[in-house]
Amino acid sequence: MVFLTTKMMQRTAVFVTFGGLVTSLITTFLPLWKTMNSDLNEVENWYSGLWHTCLYTEEVGVQCKAYESVLGLPMDLQISRVLMSVSLGTGGLALLVAFPGLEGVEMCLGKPRLRRGLLIVAGVLSWVSGLTTLAPVSIVAYTTVVDFWDEGFPDVMPRWEYGEAMFSGWFGGLALVIGGTFFFVAVCMGDFDQRPPSVPNSPQVKNRMQHYLKTEVL
Repeated sequence: MVFLTTKMMQRTAVFVTFGGLVTSLITTFLPLWKTMNSDLNEVENWYSGLWHTCLYTEEVGVQCKAYESVLGLPMDLQISRVLMSVSLGTGGLALLVAFPGLEGVEMCLGKPRLRRGLLIVAGVLSWVSGLTTLAPVSIVAYTTVVDFWDEGFPDVMPRWEYGEAMFSGWFGGLALVIGGTFFFVAVCMGDFDQRPPSVPNSPQVKNRMQHYLKTEVL
């Protein structure tokens, strides 16, 4: 297709990566990783995130409180904090690295190999950012399922369930991985555009080749 050029693919990669990074940033600070409500007290809803827990009541509204101790957190939340911080750092670095390598940007002019290398590094960083977003969300999802079906808890005891931030985290991580893939596709398209032109299949060229072959045989 005519509109699917190398420049357009680069812009698409930046757009998708930026969208995934923003989604991961929102997911990191949303207190909606897990939710809990009780059948015995339906007016209270609990929400849990990486940095604080919140309680919603009809009389007061939402009240949030930060965790008092980092070492007192469950291991899955501690790991998720570190991985989400790595994800945000690598995602932002991917966009910064990719910017000088984009076509139409007056940076690194006359250095196609440097531009190509920057886009490859941006793709790798975007992949790392996406994987370090998918990993903590999946870890928390796994521990939530294990705790939910734990037979050691009484049936009347409320249990944590998936929150909205879990799904936004999966979406953001997947977008970052797709954005990194688009960077690699843009590099391949650029290599294809810069390939040397093929030799024309003209009668003069055929005669020269035949004469060359005859000379080699003699």
